[in-house]
Amino acid sequence: MTGTAPSIDEILATFAADTLVDRLGIRFQEMSPERLVATMPVEGNTQVAGFLHGGASCALAETLGSVGAYLHVWPGGLALGTDINATHHRSVRSGLVTGVATAISLGRTLCSHEVVISDEEGRRLCTARITNFVRAAHGS
Repeated sequence: MTGTAPSIDEILATFAADTLVDRLGIRFQEMSPERLVATMPVEGNTQVAGFLHGGASCALAETLGSVGAYLHVWPGGLALGTDINATHHRSVRSGLVTGVATAISLGRTLCSHEVVISDEEGRRLCTARITNFVRAAHGS
């Protein structure tokens, strides 16, 4: 289903302004339907006890999986998250976390990605799985 591979800048230009991606400080390093990598600062994304908020980890995971699904039906397709689950393995109070999403299945109507979020020492903080409903652009 994937069309011509767009650059990261082309993809980012299609995102709406002032989104959760911006507010969480998510920065993409690599983007393809099969593999995505992004970082997010812990600072500003903590819960009341000062640890990285589990919801922030889920938002990073959902962002990566949804963008991967979106790229699978690029250009002009639609990707909507339908399911996410996450297991939080350890906590972190500072630094930068990195999320790596790997495609599990890229289908005609559903795409699933596994997302591993790690700290700067490479320790796994969270493992998530996200499934997106996808629809190719009409006429594709």
